[in-house]
Amino acid sequence: MRSKISAGLLMFRKNGATVEILLVHPGGPYFQKKDDGAWSIPKGEAGDGEDLLTRARIEFKEELGFVPSDSTIELGTVKQKGGKTVHAWAFEGDLPRDFELKSNTFDLEWPPRSGKMQTFPEADKAAFFPVDEAKRKMNIAQVFFLDRLVTILEQTERDSS
Repeated sequence: MRSKISAGLLMFRKNGATVEILLVHPGGPYFQKKDDGAWSIPKGEAGDGEDLLTRARIEFKEELGFVPSDSTIELGTVKQKGGKTVHAWAFEGDLPRDFELKSNTFDLEWPPRSGKMQTFPEADKAAFFPVDEAKRKMNIAQVFFLDRLVTILEQTERDSS
């Protein structure tokens, strides 16, 4: 049985006054032609009793090919439409100058009932989006993480001025 719990990291960067969010597009044939509502924070399934922040960091490295920052902001938990519970943390960062997406892969019988196994990347694209565009691109349940991050950043900004 597949885990109903996932953990992920939302990386953001500040570009002047604009906050940009890094999202990944899931690989494989089911998402090939989907865009709005299909993107996600880098995340993965956690095992029973596993430390969720550690799992989120591992998944980030596996999907994007580099180690995320140690400094994180807890964003809470959402339940997605399919029943999966996602725990998330945010951190400020940027893609390395020489970034090239190096996602893990998975095997899937494709086309269905063909008996042929094909290998697909877990994520086939990664990109930064301004907050409003990210809200349109990402899984609707995960927009909560984005709203929470914006609230936290605004509060931090007010507190420091």
